[in-house]
Amino acid sequence: MSTTPLFRRLALSVALSSLWLPAAHAEEVPTLAPVVVSGQDDTSPLQPGIKQEKARLQRVAGGTNLIEPQKEARLATLRDALDYQPGIVVQEFFGGIDQPRLNIRGSGVQSNPVNRGVLLLQDGLPLNEADGSFVIGFLEPRNSSLISVRRGANALSAGATTLGGELDFQSLTGTQKDEIGIEGGSFGRLGLHAAKGFQGEQLDGRLSVSHDKSDGYRHHSSSERTSVQGNFGVRGDNFENRTYLSYTDLKFDIPNVIPKDRLYSDPKSVLGDYNEQFDRANNIYQRDPNREATQLRLANRTYWGSEDLNQTFGVYWQNIDDTFTNPLVSSPTDGNTYGAQWQLAGKLRTLDYRVALDWASSDMDRELYVVNPNNGSRLQRFGNYDLHAENRSALLGLEWHMTPQWSLVGDLKYTQAIRDSKDRDSGARLDQDWSYASPKAGIIWKPADSLRWFANVSRSNEAPTYWEIIYGDVAQPLNPLSAATSMNRLDLQRATTYEIGGDGSLGAGAYAANWAVTLYRSRVEDELMSVSTANGTSAGTYNYRGRTRHQGIEAGLNGSLPAPGAGALDYRVAYTYSDFRFRGGEFDGNQIAGVPKHMVSAELLYRIGGWRFGPNVRWLPSDTPTNHANVPGTEQDAYAIWGLKLAYQHDKHWNAYLVADNLSDKIYASSYVIRNTGTAAMPTFLSGNGRSVAAGVNYRF
Repeated sequence: MSTTPLFRRLALSVALSSLWLPAAHAEEVPTLAPVVVSGQDDTSPLQPGIKQEKARLQRVAGGTNLIEPQKEARLATLRDALDYQPGIVVQEFFGGIDQPRLNIRGSGVQSNPVNRGVLLLQDGLPLNEADGSFVIGFLEPRNSSLISVRRGANALSAGATTLGGELDFQSLTGTQKDEIGIEGGSFGRLGLHAAKGFQGEQLDGRLSVSHDKSDGYRHHSSSERTSVQGNFGVRGDNFENRTYLSYTDLKFDIPNVIPKDRLYSDPKSVLGDYNEQFDRANNIYQRDPNREATQLRLANRTYWGSEDLNQTFGVYWQNIDDTFTNPLVSSPTDGNTYGAQWQLAGKLRTLDYRVALDWASSDMDRELYVVNPNNGSRLQRFGNYDLHAENRSALLGLEWHMTPQWSLVGDLKYTQAIRDSKDRDSGARLDQDWSYASPKAGIIWKPADSLRWFANVSRSNEAPTYWEIIYGDVAQPLNPLSAATSMNRLDLQRATTYEIGGDGSLGAGAYAANWAVTLYRSRVEDELMSVSTANGTSAGTYNYRGRTRHQGIEAGLNGSLPAPGAGALDYRVAYTYSDFRFRGGEFDGNQIAGVPKHMVSAELLYRIGGWRFGPNVRWLPSDTPTNHANVPGTEQDAYAIWGLKLAYQHDKHWNAYLVADNLSDKIYASSYVIRNTGTAAMPTFLSGNGRSVAAGVNYRF
């Protein structure tokens, strides 16, 4: 008999009983800002605190985000951590522990269903493979003390040159958040998490273990992930060394897409539940699309020097074993990535400077197999590739403080990118390499401590990943002998971006309102477009022969207001406007498919004592094209999803929460595949989760 219902009932009952513990047995908790990370108070160059990272981002002449994930009541998914952040678009695929689509300023949105377009960093070192691809499910936000996002060309790393920029997940260290927690909820949701560390005067260490599983809202959408992360640090006078070790095992079933009418009549269904054309062609139960991926990673960073002159050196190695199986093709990949970074930074009177070198190399073996349409097993192999990707980057960064209020900022990055491919079966080769410069010039004006304005102009460059270069297809109806594979010669995606904006505070004290707004416009050349077939499987990638334009607004507001009963109202709202259009070529004037034009997320919580509770909303107020031809009737319909959050801090040890999502049980499409053109009858959409509830309890040591 399955133990899942038992675990779920246990988790829910423990969480709810903690919520309703009598007040007489609890310590008095005043109405204060919910800071929950405890432990060591000191910070260092390799483990910056919020204050230090905020000061660093204030010196970036462009849009950034600084996220404190440990303040969230619930932190089970990437969306929990990145919600209410302007400029960051997270589109859930299946709503479990899988692979949400992440993009910033439209970069990588065309890479559905895999990911590229931004550089993911763990403690300052890349998580991406050297070809630029990443498995987003390897991220574990519960082990992050802060997430620093540098959008677009505001990325600080020498190797970050894409239109999207970079996200840096900073690990918890030492005795920060020693805890054990359990969560249960709808759709078979079970989450377990434990972490313990030690903290000495010069030594510290921490180990975090988590396990998550979900049966999923839709048929054939179960998911499971186990993550182990540890780090060890040594500190001395003007010296610090940290070692990081992590292992992640991720697996999930893929329910795949369904037609629009099926989305609204039977949102839990998959192809194979009916006896219609697309059901017979791609029966999900029989073909069993899924992904199984593991990553083992070892990294080390060293810092020495002072604020006036210092050096940082980092090395990392990671092994990936990733099998991605769509309804037609199974693509097992095994690879090793090695990387090294060095930076020299210092001050010379009114001039701050940085010199950095970055190197990353990946060797990967990728095979392509025909999927048996009757049981999902592998039939004959029709592709066998030896892949080598390498990036060599250099950076020179200058910051001239002309006056206490005015600063000029300039970065120049130079990169050599190599993408070599060899078909072992035929002996054919496709070796591609590019050399490019990615300059940026900006200005910062700070007329007051609580006000900052900025402007910049930059150039970005993005080389294709092997998910774009290597292509395999199987003709339908199934004919294994017709399986074909190819290596695609592609150009760089390049863009020139103009950006202006500002941030600051309105008012002072506990009720100050913090705001940020950025406007940008990017002129993109040779944009990488990955599109899907009529059945919803990959149809390959090409460079669009015509200009495209990405422009938008990224705005956020958060703060607190006085409320009745000696409480407070905490609010936050984020608005992201994305106007992405073709400016020439086949689809001239059309909207580029894939990104909602308007996206609003907002939350309002009433806080008193140890309690926080209130509503939240995710709102897409306009329809979104799913194909570049903008065919009427094929759009993702506008929607608004309401939720509710309740959190209780009982004392310094115990806390619990209850989170409800999609309270109205609205049927909507959370995501979709992208095509050049399409019809309403084609399977296109992924159903968003229905009404759900999750509850958890944590004990902090």
